[in-house]
Amino acid sequence: MTLPNYHIAVIAGDGIGTEVMPPAQRLLEAAGARYGFSFEWEELEWGCEYYARTGAMMPETGLAQLAECDQILLGAVGYPGVPDHVSLWGLLIPIRRAFQQYINLRPIKLLPGIESPLRKVPAGGIDFLVVRENNEGEYSESGGRLYRGSPQEIAIQESVFSRFGVERAMRYAIGLAEQREGKLASATKSNGIIHTMPFWDEIFRELGAEHPHLEISEYHIDALAALFVLDPARFDVVVASNLFGDILTDLGAAIIGSIGIAPSANLNPEKEFPSMFEPVHGSAPDITGQGKANPLGQVWAASMMLDHLGHQDAGEAIMTAMGHVLEETEVRTPDLGGSASTEEVSEALINAFNAASPA
Repeated sequence: MTLPNYHIAVIAGDGIGTEVMPPAQRLLEAAGARYGFSFEWEELEWGCEYYARTGAMMPETGLAQLAECDQILLGAVGYPGVPDHVSLWGLLIPIRRAFQQYINLRPIKLLPGIESPLRKVPAGGIDFLVVRENNEGEYSESGGRLYRGSPQEIAIQESVFSRFGVERAMRYAIGLAEQREGKLASATKSNGIIHTMPFWDEIFRELGAEHPHLEISEYHIDALAALFVLDPARFDVVVASNLFGDILTDLGAAIIGSIGIAPSANLNPEKEFPSMFEPVHGSAPDITGQGKANPLGQVWAASMMLDHLGHQDAGEAIMTAMGHVLEETEVRTPDLGGSASTEEVSEALINAFNAASPA
């Protein structure tokens, strides 16, 4: 019998992305060796440093190259001198939209051995998912600038919400809630945004009525952000628009201890196209090359990639190794209060994974 061999595009990107990617690849190869699959890595040097040399974030054939791969593993993008909107619209957004990665899934989970910065949060006291609509909403290309450089200069940015786009994101979130505790919360701001947010709310209520067994609730985004801090245990699955989901999940990363450990999955749920997995953190040029980067976010993203590929047992084994290192050792990078280097954490993860017995 031929074992699965996955062709994975690896875009380590910029800054610490090049430092946290190798530990994730090592864990993936160890998981493959144990659970019966392998990887073929296609290393791509795209990103802001590539842009500084070539004037483009990726080559013209970039999307065609990625389409030949099974999945995409991304490190971090960002480089001094390259504006953030150039890097985002030159690489990440084209990938997300070309491959219909319309779900951005981010787990907000307090891992073993980590103390939340919030008071009175017990071990395991935070565990929910945020489903962010990933292809439209507030991050549209509609709009423009008029009278540039003059006192009359105008900037117009249009949000685009389609019933098709909103429904598919909400239906995905409903599916997750049905697999978990049966609670689904929606982020809105319909008291201040007069067209798109009431439209969002109407669709949420329509779909909620089709699933009366679910406990559904709506929160204005400002109140929801406060509740992430004051009462995170109340949440199970949260669905949000592109902008609201983006902001909420960075807050979520903070309440589970560090943005350095938080993962993100840009999913094409139908698996017609490759999905993309990345840590939430940026390229962190202030610590690049110092060995301080936390690889856990990239490793967690790799575990999510295994789940998407159908190897949940292997993904869970990686998460178990992470939990062991965090709970049973003092091997931690500075963002988690330790003094270990990226390489030391990587070695500890590999050792923990290899020491565990297969499930």
